[in-house]
Amino acid sequence: MPRGHDLPVGTIFVEDLEVGMSRFVEKVIDDEEIHAFAVLSSDHNPIHMDDEYATDTPFNGRIAHGMLGAGLISAVIGEQLPGHGTIYLQQNLMFTAPVRPGDKVRATVTVRTIDPRKAKVGLDCICTVGDTVVIKGEALVMAPRRS
Repeated sequence: MPRGHDLPVGTIFVEDLEVGMSRFVEKVIDDEEIHAFAVLSSDHNPIHMDDEYATDTPFNGRIAHGMLGAGLISAVIGEQLPGHGTIYLQQNLMFTAPVRPGDKVRATVTVRTIDPRKAKVGLDCICTVGDTVVIKGEALVMAPRRS
């Protein structure tokens, strides 16, 4: 299964992180992902599942679960930056625009702060569809140490 990125997967230890480092993942969110997320999350809200219902909403059509897009941020953090062994401590998110079935979402995570003594790393997180920001926020993680 393709990972949706062309950057290395693995771990960047806290000792090797630098403010401004950035990694991303891209994925097309299609009906298969939306239906799988509904099953996994038990969220079958018709705004995600029913074309007819969703037509009469402010979005004028179906949208993907917000947390499905946000999950791509987790993928970047857990697989690339800092990567394997990272522990999530905190995440805040703002959903600024809908993701529609068939949209290609790009999740980008950038190192904002590093506390090497505690191995805590502040991350800026953003998801876009084309030039449109659909999710933005910040995360705090504990990065793996080399020793």
